[in-house]
Amino acid sequence: MEDSLCPDGPVDTAAAGSVTAAVLSRRSVRGFLDRPVDLDVLRRILTLTARAPSGCNLQPWQFHVVTGRALARLKALMRTRAAEAPHGEPTEYDILPNEMPAIYHERRFEVGFGLYDRLGIAREDKQGRAQWSAYNLQFFGAPVGLFCSIDRCMGPPQWADMGMALQTLMLLLREAGLHSCPQEAWSLHSRTVGDFLGLAPELMLFCGMAIGHADPDAPANSFVADRAPLQDYAVFLDD
Repeated sequence: MEDSLCPDGPVDTAAAGSVTAAVLSRRSVRGFLDRPVDLDVLRRILTLTARAPSGCNLQPWQFHVVTGRALARLKALMRTRAAEAPHGEPTEYDILPNEMPAIYHERRFEVGFGLYDRLGIAREDKQGRAQWSAYNLQFFGAPVGLFCSIDRCMGPPQWADMGMALQTLMLLLREAGLHSCPQEAWSLHSRTVGDFLGLAPELMLFCGMAIGHADPDAPANSFVADRAPLQDYAVFLDD
């Protein structure tokens, strides 16, 4: 990939003025300012998110937005749950495949070690890692927590649609000058979250998402994950 297309340096807190700018400035932000988010802006963004591609127009996604006192209650609940069940609850889907080729393991460990290095957490510091993992369940200090669920009857094509909706949402957030972090870690506490949200039995929690204004001084936000070069994942046929 050309160096000019690789985001680097401090997190960009300006609004994105183009799709390209939104793509390049979007990153998983893990540190937010104590600054409220306009709920009317979120309503507009979620309305536009529904324009994401959807096979047969099923629109299989379901969003729950948690703010204010409800968010404070959830964060308090998750502090307790993180202490009671540090490894989480039985998951309803596999976050990672049981077996993966070496290249995927390398990418996973590279991003993990890179982030912990910026945080000053040594590889052997199990307590430090556990504390950071628990910070996931505080939405990294974000003022908005969003949850995305899907009907249990849906299959891989609809899960792909849900992913496109989430990407559409995150790019629209960048256009509005907001940042986000999609968090599959919430699936490790799907029962607790489901009870808190009052999820219908037919809905499966997929992920959470932290939303807010990025803290440019948060050490975690200085880390930018690499991406594979174009030739590793794209093949062009012209004959």
